[in-house]
Amino acid sequence: MELNDGKIKVIAYYLPQFHPFKENDEWWGPGFTEWTNVGKAIPLFKGHYQPKVPLDLGYYDLRVQNVAIQQAELAKEAGVTGFCYWHYWFGNGRKLLEMPAERMLQSGQPDFPFCFAWANHSWWRKSWSPNGSSELLIEQQYPGLKDIDDHFYYCLPFFKDERYMRYNGKPLFLIYKHLDYANINQFIKRWNELARKEGLSDGFYFLTGLIAFDLFSDAIKHGLDGGIIDVNARLGGAPSFFKRAIGFIKRKIGFANFGLPHRIDYLNLIDTAWSNKDLDRNDIIPQIMPNWDHTPRSGKFGNVYLNATPKNFGRMLAKILPMVNKKDNKLLVLKSWNEWGEGNYMEPDIKYGHGFIEALANQLKKYQ
Repeated sequence: MELNDGKIKVIAYYLPQFHPFKENDEWWGPGFTEWTNVGKAIPLFKGHYQPKVPLDLGYYDLRVQNVAIQQAELAKEAGVTGFCYWHYWFGNGRKLLEMPAERMLQSGQPDFPFCFAWANHSWWRKSWSPNGSSELLIEQQYPGLKDIDDHFYYCLPFFKDERYMRYNGKPLFLIYKHLDYANINQFIKRWNELARKEGLSDGFYFLTGLIAFDLFSDAIKHGLDGGIIDVNARLGGAPSFFKRAIGFIKRKIGFANFGLPHRIDYLNLIDTAWSNKDLDRNDIIPQIMPNWDHTPRSGKFGNVYLNATPKNFGRMLAKILPMVNKKDNKLLVLKSWNEWGEGNYMEPDIKYGHGFIEALANQLKKYQ
């Protein structure tokens, strides 16, 4: 699917985690999925909306294919162009969470555009539990040229699928943390060579995730075509150095039950997230975010956006969509479709129903 057709295109991150698999059973116990943390979350301060309870799809299991089809229908209702599946390739052919994408490719369902975002980072126990240790669960490795080739040829059937999203004819591929990959230049050069060799395209449209605008020149230097600046990190979604230090001390001395999560007013996203200067560049892809509450994973060490409502999400869109519409590159990244463990999702819940979906759809209608 070609993205550069003169209309705004919203690409939503999609988490393929909601099904049991062998490694999670070994690390956390039989049947563990992201729903485990979501379901046991509790309010940590007055007015704190927890637990988040899904509405239309319930606590779904992605082993049921009809769930994926229903997700795509909801995304179409919202005006989302396609899903960007988080893709886990740890090196030496080691993959995780590949089942939903592989089934989608083989079955042809859902019939909905997609692309890949390579989540090239290691997994640590502490990422899923406020009391977790620094134990390494699985390490991201970069073994060399053979692995680069193996990775490409695993992905090639996906790239050839007519649903795979392209920009100016080039398959879109996001490398989440390009700074963590010392030989990223080799990877980009080799994949572009293989794309031409296999008659796929004249190379890839490579994007990267950025936590700061200042890192963008480094991305371009390494041969990437564009960057998506994480609005969450940019606007103070992460605690200050002082707050992080206090949190570390609390963990060490066992007083994790004192204090509150780091709370940020969602209205700050609307007021300070983007400026016209940021969006003048076609190689900067803006990001929108409906909500965020990391406490199901991190407890009192999590980050919570207050006032993250459909109405305020609509206000954010009303500000950013006119700026995107003026650009030649009209891509927009939505963080995220179904990151329930981070309180970062568009899917209906019992409090807001289809509110976030309707907010996006209503704003996008103005630019169709």
